[in-house]
Amino acid sequence: MTKTATAPYDVAEHLRTREEMAAYLEASIEESDGDAAFVAKALGDIARARGMAQVASDAGLSRESLYKALSGERVPTFETVLRVVGALGLKLRAEVLDPDFAGSAAAHR
Repeated sequence: MTKTATAPYDVAEHLRTREEMAAYLEASIEESDGDAAFVAKALGDIARARGMAQVASDAGLSRESLYKALSGERVPTFETVLRVVGALGLKLRAEVLDPDFAGSAAAHR
């Protein structure tokens, strides 16, 4: 019987367009269940697809600090997230989840 050779899957190899990158980020946010490190890892995948050195330069960060921030082992600052998203040519946006959602009392303070 012949052995089948396999290679680890790297999503960064399949993110070719900004539209694909945006869809991947959006899906990651939806699936994250509030896990900021999960979303950071997705941003790291997208940054690797674009070229980590270029993204770091465009975001005004060092390549090393960008790798650390987007490793999925840390939660980057919101400022870092916004800088990276902008450097990727993407934007974050908000949308209404449910028109009847009143939120918690803490949200109205």
